[in-house]
Amino acid sequence: MTLSLYVDTDRWRAHQHALVAEFPGLVPVAKGNGYGLGNDRLAQEAALLGAPLLAVGTAAEAAGALGRFEGELLVLTPYRIGEDGPALPSRVLRTVASVEAARALPGARVVVECMTSMRRHGIAPGDLVHLARAVDDVTFEGFALHLPLDRPDGSDPAVEVSAWVQAIAAAGLPVDTVYLSHLSAHGVAWLTVRHPHTRFRSRIGTRLWLGDIVALEARATVLDVTPVVKGERYGYRQHKAPADGHLLVVSGGTAHGVGMEAPKYVHGLVPRAKGIARAGLATVNRTLSPYQWAGRQLWFAEPPHMQVSILFLPGDGKPPALGDELPVNVRHTTTHFDRVTDR
Repeated sequence: MTLSLYVDTDRWRAHQHALVAEFPGLVPVAKGNGYGLGNDRLAQEAALLGAPLLAVGTAAEAAGALGRFEGELLVLTPYRIGEDGPALPSRVLRTVASVEAARALPGARVVVECMTSMRRHGIAPGDLVHLARAVDDVTFEGFALHLPLDRPDGSDPAVEVSAWVQAIAAAGLPVDTVYLSHLSAHGVAWLTVRHPHTRFRSRIGTRLWLGDIVALEARATVLDVTPVVKGERYGYRQHKAPADGHLLVVSGGTAHGVGMEAPKYVHGLVPRAKGIARAGLATVNRTLSPYQWAGRQLWFAEPPHMQVSILFLPGDGKPPALGDELPVNVRHTTTHFDRVTDR
């Protein structure tokens, strides 16, 4: 009863090494579900890469990583005044997104998040002078800029970063290190030439761990195979089989994240048309599953259960046998695998 993630380890690690060479000073990110691989595994891989600093999502994740990563840790979620979090040692750097939050962490090592065109959180350019005047009790470890993925206005993300570097320096604050998210290697190289006294370090998670997706293969185990004839009822809702075929019970349900989708930003007419078509089919209880058999994507026979899914395989062809594994196309950032196996 296993939903497995198989890793072509040599290929997976080769991609990581190539990315580290492309982004000098790269800071690996291990947060959330560990991109399907688990944060413990990613902490081990970051150490193998020789990374001195690992970025994590929350203070709780930092506390969990302390025993598994010997280097420094950077908490990406900004510190909120009064937050109920674990006590953390000095090798953990905290992110702050306001002058007040920095004041509330005397003695801490802090990275200051700046408000970019993302408009998520961070200090505004006008706050820099207040930061310089009011905060003497913290150690500035750098500034951070989290940048948008798309720029429909045609603006240059490197130019946005450069403007922040100039504003920080003009406020009298140290600008030795700037942490970046979502900036190309070309943009980083341009900034390095323009600001030779600042070290730009890219924080990368998705592209580092999932950038060569062919190295990762998700597979589900077939747990039961039951023949059905057209019109025969089955399942919690007693639907009628639309044709002769087989019901396949396979590993992977809502507890694994199967059938659960995060909202997507859709570009173009074709993807929108496909979305409308999927929504229309769902209204008549027809939903394509992420599972495949013999190169064919299968339909859910009914909505996924907590730990298994039931699929409908139409026709009189040979069904899979118990214990066979089916390829399953899942989103790694929302999937919890039962096991991760190296090949």
